[in-house]
Amino acid sequence: MPKSTTATHLNQPGFDEVVATCDPAIAAIARGARKLVIDVLPEVHEVVWTRQRNVGYGVGPKKQSEHFCWISPASKHVTFGFNCGAQLADPKNMLEGTGNAFRHVKLSSLADLDKPGLRALVVAAVKQRRRSAVDA
Repeated sequence: MPKSTTATHLNQPGFDEVVATCDPAIAAIARGARKLVIDVLPEVHEVVWTRQRNVGYGVGPKKQSEHFCWISPASKHVTFGFNCGAQLADPKNMLEGTGNAFRHVKLSSLADLDKPGLRALVVAAVKQRRRSAVDA
């Protein structure tokens, strides 16, 4: 059977619940970040944690071994996080954070979604996670 090329593992109601109480500008940024992830990986697995107001994305549903990024709306920005961000090449110096694994980019406007390097980070995160899933 051929691999799905459509996003069949999305949770639209859960995502909508996460952004429902956000400022409309922040909700629009979160939707744009979600669209970017789906554009890069149409068959992405979306897992919503409504209580934490966090949405994770993976090559499969397992948070620890298959997720590559997350979206978390805040009051003045959207955190676009990368589970293995410390391992990603970041030639545009977009990633913030100091831990052993996680890194993030703060998106404060819709224009931030078009910054050179952001899409490349998502593509690299998908590739990295797929490699690590094969190696496991």
